[in-house]
Amino acid sequence: MTPPKPRPAISQADYQRLSQFRYLIRRFLEFSQVQANDAGLTPRQHQALLAIKGFPGGGPVAVGDLAERLRIRHHSAVELVNRLAEAGLVIRDQDKGDHRRVLLQLTPLADDHLADLSAAHLDELSRIEPMLRRLLSRREES
Repeated sequence: MTPPKPRPAISQADYQRLSQFRYLIRRFLEFSQVQANDAGLTPRQHQALLAIKGFPGGGPVAVGDLAERLRIRHHSAVELVNRLAEAGLVIRDQDKGDHRRVLLQLTPLADDHLADLSAAHLDELSRIEPMLRRLLSRREES
């Protein structure tokens, strides 16, 4: 049996930094939920649109890719895609090279929603960026 790895000392400042980081994440997520709802989307729909548009490499996104990016089960991603398609936000195409795969593409309506939401989110990120930088720099204030 391997001996447990020694735990580094954790200071009160470390706990405070972690707590503040979690607080900023929760505030950002709350902001995001309100923005999505105001745009007529659920937060999960907004996350899906962003995952499709911002997929690494910009290549085609399959339902399985979406499930991985959102950290949900495949069947949940299928249900989400069905709702997005019904709302006119996503077009599904069968992969020409692998007929088992369904590829997703945003509609112009989805692009418009996502552009508005992304502008608001980038603005909010720039507002909290200084606080995040301070937390992530590991500088302890005396």
